[in-house]
Amino acid sequence: MMLPLADLLLSPDDMAAVDKEAAASSIDSYGLMEKAGQAVAASALRYFPGALRFVVLCGPGNNGGDGYVAARALRLAGAMVLLFHLGDPQRLKGDAARAFADRPIEGEAIASYAPRRGDVVVDAIFGAGLSRRVPDEVVAVIARIDEADIPVIAVDLPSGLDGASGQILGAAFRATRTVTFMTRKPGHLLLPGRDLCGELEVFDIGIPARIVRAHADGLIGENTPAQWQTRIPSAGADTHKYKRGHLVVFSGGPNATGAARMSAMAGLKAGAGLVTIASPLEAMSVNAGLLTAIMLHAVEDEASLRVWLTDQRLSTFILGPGFGAGEKARQFCLALADRHLVLDADGITSFRDDPQQLFDAFAAGPTRLVLTPHEGEFARLFPDIAADTALSKVGKARAAAARAHAAIIYKGADSVIAAPDGRALINANAPPWLATAGSGDVLAGIVGGLMAQGAPAFEAAAAGVWLHGLAGQHAGKGLTAEDLVASVKPL
Repeated sequence: MMLPLADLLLSPDDMAAVDKEAAASSIDSYGLMEKAGQAVAASALRYFPGALRFVVLCGPGNNGGDGYVAARALRLAGAMVLLFHLGDPQRLKGDAARAFADRPIEGEAIASYAPRRGDVVVDAIFGAGLSRRVPDEVVAVIARIDEADIPVIAVDLPSGLDGASGQILGAAFRATRTVTFMTRKPGHLLLPGRDLCGELEVFDIGIPARIVRAHADGLIGENTPAQWQTRIPSAGADTHKYKRGHLVVFSGGPNATGAARMSAMAGLKAGAGLVTIASPLEAMSVNAGLLTAIMLHAVEDEASLRVWLTDQRLSTFILGPGFGAGEKARQFCLALADRHLVLDADGITSFRDDPQQLFDAFAAGPTRLVLTPHEGEFARLFPDIAADTALSKVGKARAAAARAHAAIIYKGADSVIAAPDGRALINANAPPWLATAGSGDVLAGIVGGLMAQGAPAFEAAAAGVWLHGLAGQHAGKGLTAEDLVASVKPL
């Protein structure tokens, strides 16, 4: 499925290559800058009609050129406009120099701007191409504007944000609105960038789609149904419970059974035909008294598990929620190396001393393993990748997926789902109130339920994260894990 341009994610480097190819194709690059600046001005006038002054802050590159065009358009519309620049604008080159030459008013050094009530700031200092810490004079301006609580319209990306990672490079504007062009960047979706962009507008300035798509590798995008829906099995008229797969969730001891039941119910609601909790003998009575639609099977040790595994209909397993970390978890996991496995929580931690043992067990054949680490668990399995400050969250998830031959759900408010082949999706539909006890158990259950039905590991992981966010939206603020399970809906 071909996604609309606005749904693609291009890195700042890829977008720079798009701009370069557009110019090489005899497209009027200044005309593109003119459209970008006009779009910013239109947004400013549409959303801030009561502004007393539009204060345009222009940087030393093409982002600043967009700002000079916006300043001219705002002035021609009759607005009061003030212009401030970073560095010596006489040193501008190319289209930015032309935009500066056409500026409507003289500007001042950016350090001289004193915010006033009624101002609306247009931030055209750096945009998405910044890769170094912002200079001190910009840090000071950001602080003054933030203290004055003045609305900010960011051009492309709030200055101070890394467009590839969404990380703050020393200091960054908190924009009320961000106007970007042709496509979004990863920094628009990854945190904290997403929170600092405010409302995001993607404006088509006329670069041909063929050029944009040529530089979009198709491997990175936002996690939406368009990315995976065709790979998720749908129920037909002849569907019965055995066709929809058998999911098994391992339970912990008698005092740690709730997490497994939460995962099991989520898997059932996500569409698995049958769900069984594999329980140690000492927890059988606890689980039996609290299960209805979920079946129960005694599995005490590795030997009893291997006997049970002679039943090939048991295709998908969840290990980790409430299970306990240690040798038993490792034994069970390795016994499941030829099956589909969602490894969560204690299951992940159990391999902290020898993660390669886990990776080797699932290295051959199609991807069968889904790992669901949060920040700390990720660092236990992939300490060197977690410590690599040159990698964004997307880069870390992709590197981990390739190493582990697994689909990775690098959890958080901006969860990243990655596949061994380099595909990665950034999730943006999760409400903040999902951060509650048991939420991860529900996520593991949804993913397992989708895999049991035959969804490939990466697509099951991505769809599971999205459905988890949707359930959180439906359950609402103050949800508990029980509320979340009740709100899970199949595709």
